Amino acid sequence: MSLILPMSAFALAASISPGPVNIVCLSSGMRYRLRRGLVFVTGATLGFIVLFLAVGAGLHSLLLRYPALSDGLTWAGIAFLLYLSYRLARDDGHLPETGEARPPGFWTGAAMQWLNPKAWLASASGISAYTSGSASGEILLFAGLYLPICWLSLGSWVCAGRFLREHVRRPRVLQAINRSLAALLAGSCLVLLLD
Repeated sequence: MSLILPMSAFALAASISPGPVNIVCLSSGMRYRLRRGLVFVTGATLGFIVLFLAVGAGLHSLLLRYPALSDGLTWAGIAFLLYLSYRLARDDGHLPETGEARPPGFWTGAAMQWLNPKAWLASASGISAYTSGSASGEILLFAGLYLPICWLSLGSWVCAGRFLREHVRRPRVLQAINRSLAALLAGSCLVLLLD
């Protein structure tokens, strides 16, 4: 039980810090209704929890054993992040009217975590730092703590986007924000390539 506080602190730091999923949450909050953004958050949270449990069950070891699988996952992640950055960079800053555009949904959020290098790193480093690796009870406890912390952290990014939508209505400003977010996503791809 003494691990609950450190596990929770790690989960909060990993979940709320900027990353590809957080950027999509912010953009989604700016562009769509809060409820739609939270559908994406729910998918991303559950996708992460499944990834976390899979890494805890030995998936990370399998990827270390077969580097081609790991390389394929890295390149798929880079391609997906570049696609998202392209979409953000092309955005004109005009907010959609209700029902006009299709927001990222549950399955996009879930799949994005599997292509998110930050999610893999958070899973592998968290499990190695706070569990004995083979203790399934510790891994389940950690996942149980991660679930609400991740959901609330990602949800706060959606709410921040809603705040921006309410207070920054000029398309040029939103376009500049989107292009900055696109540059951050593309920059995260450079970090992956140099790693």
